[in-house]
Amino acid sequence: MMAKRLFDLLVCLIMSVLLSPLLLVLALAVKFSSKGPAFYMQERIGKNEKPFRIFKFRTMFLDADKKGLLTVGGRDPRVTRVGYFLRKYKLDELPQLFNVVLGEMSLVGPRPEVKRYVEMYSVEQLKVLEVKPGITDYASIEYSNENELLGKADDPEKMYVEEIMPAKLKLNLKYVKEQSFLVDLKIIFRTAIKIFG
Repeated sequence: MMAKRLFDLLVCLIMSVLLSPLLLVLALAVKFSSKGPAFYMQERIGKNEKPFRIFKFRTMFLDADKKGLLTVGGRDPRVTRVGYFLRKYKLDELPQLFNVVLGEMSLVGPRPEVKRYVEMYSVEQLKVLEVKPGITDYASIEYSNENELLGKADDPEKMYVEEIMPAKLKLNLKYVKEQSFLVDLKIIFRTAIKIFG
């Protein structure tokens, strides 16, 4: 675990330095394209059920999350034009490098969920909280089109709770059982291919 933490820190510090010009440009684009702050913070549940605040670039109009936690469809009207671009290329997730540096997240691990959905987990599913949440995982790759799937559903909330969330948790449990440095590298590589391929 110490090796994983050192790897996370090294990669995040290097990426933070290399990407600092891009991060600045994206922050300014978000800030000046719509009313509100450049960053969005939301409480998520981390390792051992400890809550923390996740960092993202804001992709929605101010207070849009009050209209629902799920983003549905490729053109959710709550998403700004800049936000749509950021979401398409997963650039809104870049500020989570700071969550990794703070030790709240890892580069690879089960994506952290909001409390409302964690409270629905079974005893078996709660095992995903035995490891640090991550920026990417098997489920992020498999369900990269989650918004589009929800956009086609008659009841997006029901589809997420009954179909998508259990399937993602199954993949997360697979990661918890198989986790290793090589598995992490494999997931990072597959994530890059998914985004840029």
